[in-house]
Amino acid sequence: MRKSKPKKRILLPDPRYNDQQVTRFVNGMMESGKKGTAYQIFYDALDKVTEKTQEDGLEQWRKALNNVMPLVEVRSRRVGGATFQIPSEVRPTRRTALGIKWLVGYARSRNEKSMSDRLAGEIIAAAKGEGAAVKKKDDTHRMAEANKAFSHFKV
Repeated sequence: MRKSKPKKRILLPDPRYNDQQVTRFVNGMMESGKKGTAYQIFYDALDKVTEKTQEDGLEQWRKALNNVMPLVEVRSRRVGGATFQIPSEVRPTRRTALGIKWLVGYARSRNEKSMSDRLAGEIIAAAKGEGAAVKKKDDTHRMAEANKAFSHFKV
């Protein structure tokens, strides 16, 4: 095991909204170190969300992220030759990381023309409680519920 835990890096807040959560999302969305491009895509997506829903894009994004973040997940554990799916609560930092990963991943797999259109579509859908990312969260919760009988194997 590791001797000491690595230090948490402090993220600088983003330039437009002055929010660390936005920076974290943009870092999760960034490819090949192109942070400027990632910011541009994110800001364009929020502008499109504001345009389509007539509500604040940042608030819609926050709502979408909260709708996507899972509370429980299943983890595999071998007990006596058998592998069990054991439900466990998700730490707050991991909740956010999973929410970001799912939102970005399912936005990428949509079939709109540009990434900002895809992200805007996924944000709008997730804010309403629909979309692939919310479905992934529901599936994860359903799996944890189905395997509740094995929760006594927790480590």
